[in-house]
Amino acid sequence: MKGVAQPPQFHPEGDVFVHTLLLLNKLPHPCPITLAWGALLHDVGKPATFRVAPDRIRFDGHVDVGVKIAEGICERLRFSNDDTDQILALVDNHMRFAHAQRMNQATFKRFVRMPHFDEHLQLHRMDCLSSHGDLTSYNFTRGKIASMPPETIRPAPLITGDDLIAAGYLPGPQFKKILSTVEDGQLEGRLHSKDEAMAFVGNKFPSTE
Repeated sequence: MKGVAQPPQFHPEGDVFVHTLLLLNKLPHPCPITLAWGALLHDVGKPATFRVAPDRIRFDGHVDVGVKIAEGICERLRFSNDDTDQILALVDNHMRFAHAQRMNQATFKRFVRMPHFDEHLQLHRMDCLSSHGDLTSYNFTRGKIASMPPETIRPAPLITGDDLIAAGYLPGPQFKKILSTVEDGQLEGRLHSKDEAMAFVGNKFPSTE
């Protein structure tokens, strides 16, 4: 990471190495091991993806590259499956906060119900404070979560696969798409009951039987 320059408009603090050290210095004490490693590795894909574009320095695909590098490190150091999953999730999702204000309701709710989302929030806050200092997305996300009753973020499913079978649908890969689409409608406040959900399924996914 040393000497890997970053666009000054977003990273006035310096290169990727300096940014990472500043972030590590902001870790809480005590700190979950997954958050510590997520912080260390969140930008590990930047050196391999560095390029100077006509407009500014860019790191296209650094998240995907970083996940692969982090996965290899976690495997080599024999992290548990649960810890590995969380570390990789922190690396994989650390850039998504930039889109939080433009997410629809379903996407936002799925985003914030990721396991250990508090660690994602902490990493994003430290990431911002170790670079441009803008906490707009952080504050928006926290405020929106606080305004939502927990049952609207993780509602009980309106329908299940058994309901689809009872309605004449054959089990198969389409079930996942149907149930996910119904959940989207539920999370966005368009579907409120089992009857509404089944009527919606009948219109959007007509049974072949």
